[in-house]
Amino acid sequence: MGKVTGFLEIERRDVAFKPAADRIRNFKEFIIPLDDAELVRQAGRCMDCGIPYCHTGCPVNNQIPDWNDLVYREDWEEAARDLHSTNNFPEFTGRICPAPCEEACTLALEDVPVTIKTIECAIADKAWEEGWIRPRPPESKTGKRIAVIGAGSAGLAGAQQLARRGHEVHLYEREAKGGGLLRYGIPDFKMEKHYIDRREAQMEAEGVIFHFNVNVGVDVSAQSIVDDHDAVLLGIGAEKPREVPVPGIDLTGVHFAMPYLVQQNKRLGGESLSGQAPILAEGKSVVVIGGGDTASDCIGTAFRQKAVSVTQLDIRPIPPEKEDKMMVWPHWPVRFRTSSSQAEGADREFSTGTLEMVGEMGHITGVKCARVDESRTPLQETEFILPADLVLIAIGFASPVHEGLVNELGLELDARGNVLANTEDYQTSNPKVFAAGDMRMGQSLVVWAIREGRQAAHAIDAFLMGSSDLPR
Repeated sequence: MGKVTGFLEIERRDVAFKPAADRIRNFKEFIIPLDDAELVRQAGRCMDCGIPYCHTGCPVNNQIPDWNDLVYREDWEEAARDLHSTNNFPEFTGRICPAPCEEACTLALEDVPVTIKTIECAIADKAWEEGWIRPRPPESKTGKRIAVIGAGSAGLAGAQQLARRGHEVHLYEREAKGGGLLRYGIPDFKMEKHYIDRREAQMEAEGVIFHFNVNVGVDVSAQSIVDDHDAVLLGIGAEKPREVPVPGIDLTGVHFAMPYLVQQNKRLGGESLSGQAPILAEGKSVVVIGGGDTASDCIGTAFRQKAVSVTQLDIRPIPPEKEDKMMVWPHWPVRFRTSSSQAEGADREFSTGTLEMVGEMGHITGVKCARVDESRTPLQETEFILPADLVLIAIGFASPVHEGLVNELGLELDARGNVLANTEDYQTSNPKVFAAGDMRMGQSLVVWAIREGRQAAHAIDAFLMGSSDLPR
């Protein structure tokens, strides 16, 4: 694949970033892309490794060596066709996926994996620029009517697959626009939202009927949706935050991460905040609790809102600079990483537990912390208080929200509170209702949601038609 000796001759190069001092002035994307000639060279590094372990790292089953080879041969249009055969939205994943495929690349053993994510994004962007991506409406209709609830990654992928099969697809979304966390959770500096708008227009041309500002289970009966359709695909995500048993959590100025991120994304999108009290970091000392991608998104957003300082608290110990490859490869390694947002000036505290929110007159003034041991037990005489005017809690999500749709339909849940369904047929305890994405598997990556939406579409098509030619 690629150039047989390319990995020996060509050094790894990846995209660059605009300087932090420039990029924090706005919410626009700040990547400086590689030119086509360099992308061709980088694709040529994909070695004929016999067993492409990159496949083990890619949930959507991208045929990575194949489209790397096509890019190396400068057949971009065929590369785009290959890429879209497994992934409905590669311009999304090419921007926001953490690229487990690169960690699984054989060249990752030497810490110089092929720039898979960058090449994927470049293929998708070029396909749009050249007009190769067009609506693919079905040649005939099946007469079956399907409801998809939730226009996040899983719902969008499932809806597009089902519409292309010829089913009448109605997609119901609580918010004013589609995209789910892609639109409302992920900041624009990681992915601008016109990419989502473009895909929605394509899907409408393929026959998907969008119903925005409809909260199924609240505005309209969930059972009526089930009764009016031949099958229903649920993709409402996992929005219930994990509980935080910390005194002072109800102080003014303490917020979960998602309302904070959603507000800023709605501001940029020109949407109304419906009378909500604004959550803003300007002029404030901000403390972000949590060590994952959402915490990083809060950090980058706070800097762009002109926070005075941002400190991130992570209860986990500081990871090693380099992992033991022979112990973990080709799986995702735990090692010290610095996101683009953290590199913009965040202070990071590891092995630090949160004991209490400290306040005056009902408003947050600080976070009482302590160093913790490997069992996360606070160590004596290590307590300290971090000044804080705004605290953002980004420690993940527990399960889908049960109130409303899930409770009304009486769906069976697993031990973690997710909707129970397997990965063979994605069928819930109600045979007409299918579930995919975070609400079934728990919070995860956009690539997993796309995969589950596609596989659930295959299962629904087989359920309605007896068999299915849709790819899983």
